Amino acid sequence: MAIIRTVRFKVDVHDAGTMLAKRASLLGAVRNAFSGLTEARLIRVDDETWLDTWRWASLEDLRAGLAGAPSLPEAAAAFALTRDATAEQGEVVDEEVWAR
Repeated sequence: MAIIRTVRFKVDVHDAGTMLAKRASLLGAVRNAFSGLTEARLIRVDDETWLDTWRWASLEDLRAGLAGAPSLPEAAAAFALTRDATAEQGEVVDEEVWAR
Protein backbone atom coordinates (compact mmCIF):
# COMPACT_ATOMS: atom_id res chain seq x y z
CA MET A 1 0.00 0.00 0.00
CA ALA A 2 1.23 3.50 -0.82
CA ILE A 3 2.61 5.74 1.93
CA ILE A 4 2.52 9.53 2.03
CA ARG A 5 5.14 11.39 4.05
CA THR A 6 4.47 15.07 4.71
CA VAL A 7 7.07 17.48 6.05
CA ARG A 8 6.00 20.93 7.24
CA PHE A 9 8.83 23.44 7.41
CA LYS A 10 9.67 27.11 7.24
CA VAL A 11 12.09 28.87 4.91
CA ASP A 12 13.01 32.54 4.96
CA VAL A 13 11.26 34.37 2.13
CA HIS A 14 14.54 35.41 0.52
CA ASP A 15 15.69 31.74 0.42
CA ALA A 16 12.59 30.34 -1.32
CA GLY A 17 14.11 30.28 -4.81
CA THR A 18 17.24 28.56 -3.56
CA MET A 19 15.16 26.06 -1.61
CA LEU A 20 13.18 25.19 -4.74
CA ALA A 21 16.38 24.52 -6.69
CA LYS A 22 17.91 22.45 -3.89
CA ARG A 23 14.68 20.47 -3.48
CA ALA A 24 14.73 19.63 -7.19
CA SER A 25 18.30 18.35 -6.84
CA LEU A 26 17.31 16.33 -3.78
CA LEU A 27 14.36 14.75 -5.58
CA GLY A 28 16.64 13.69 -8.44
CA ALA A 29 19.22 12.26 -6.07
CA VAL A 30 16.62 10.33 -4.06
CA ARG A 31 15.01 8.91 -7.19
CA ASN A 32 18.43 7.81 -8.48
CA ALA A 33 19.46 6.24 -5.17
CA PHE A 34 16.21 4.59 -4.02
CA SER A 35 13.22 2.93 -5.60
CA GLY A 36 9.61 3.61 -4.77
CA LEU A 37 9.30 7.40 -4.77
CA THR A 38 6.37 7.88 -7.15
CA GLU A 39 5.40 11.53 -6.79
CA ALA A 40 6.12 14.67 -4.83
CA ARG A 41 4.12 17.84 -4.24
CA LEU A 42 5.21 21.07 -2.61
CA ILE A 43 2.57 23.39 -1.19
CA ARG A 44 3.20 26.96 -0.07
CA VAL A 45 0.99 27.68 2.94
CA ASP A 46 2.19 31.25 3.44
CA ASP A 47 5.33 33.28 2.71
CA GLU A 48 7.52 31.10 4.94
CA THR A 49 5.59 27.86 5.57
CA TRP A 50 5.66 24.90 3.20
CA LEU A 51 4.24 21.37 3.08
CA ASP A 52 6.25 18.83 1.11
CA THR A 53 4.45 15.56 0.38
CA TRP A 54 6.24 12.57 -1.08
CA ARG A 55 4.38 9.43 -2.10
CA TRP A 56 6.20 6.13 -1.75
CA ALA A 57 5.07 2.82 -3.23
CA SER A 58 5.46 1.02 0.11
CA LEU A 59 6.52 1.46 3.71
CA GLU A 60 9.67 -0.52 2.95
CA ASP A 61 10.60 1.94 0.18
CA LEU A 62 10.03 4.89 2.52
CA ARG A 63 12.13 3.30 5.25
CA ALA A 64 14.99 2.65 2.83
CA GLY A 65 14.82 6.26 1.64
CA LEU A 66 14.75 7.65 5.18
CA ALA A 67 17.68 5.46 6.20
CA GLY A 68 19.82 6.37 3.22
CA ALA A 69 18.90 9.98 2.48
CA PRO A 70 21.11 11.50 5.20
CA SER A 71 24.15 10.22 3.29
CA LEU A 72 23.15 12.26 0.22
CA PRO A 73 24.88 15.66 0.02
CA GLU A 74 21.72 17.04 -1.61
CA ALA A 75 19.74 16.28 1.56
CA ALA A 76 22.05 18.29 3.79
CA ALA A 77 22.02 21.18 1.31
CA ALA A 78 18.24 21.23 1.04
CA PHE A 79 17.54 20.94 4.76
CA ALA A 80 20.15 23.57 5.67
CA LEU A 81 17.66 26.22 4.50
CA THR A 82 14.74 24.94 6.58
CA ARG A 83 13.68 25.46 10.17
CA ASP A 84 10.91 24.18 12.44
CA ALA A 85 10.53 20.99 10.40
CA THR A 86 8.02 18.35 11.48
CA ALA A 87 7.12 15.17 9.63
CA GLU A 88 4.38 12.61 9.63
CA GLN A 89 3.44 9.73 7.41
CA GLY A 90 0.50 7.50 6.78
CA GLU A 91 -0.87 4.77 4.57
CA VAL A 92 -3.17 5.70 1.71
CA VAL A 93 -6.42 3.85 2.42
CA ASP A 94 -8.67 5.52 -0.14
CA GLU A 95 -8.25 8.03 -2.92
CA GLU A 96 -10.17 9.38 -5.87
CA VAL A 97 -8.46 10.77 -8.94
CA TRP A 98 -10.39 12.50 -11.70
CA ALA A 99 -9.03 13.27 -15.15
CA ARG A 100 -9.33 16.85 -16.27
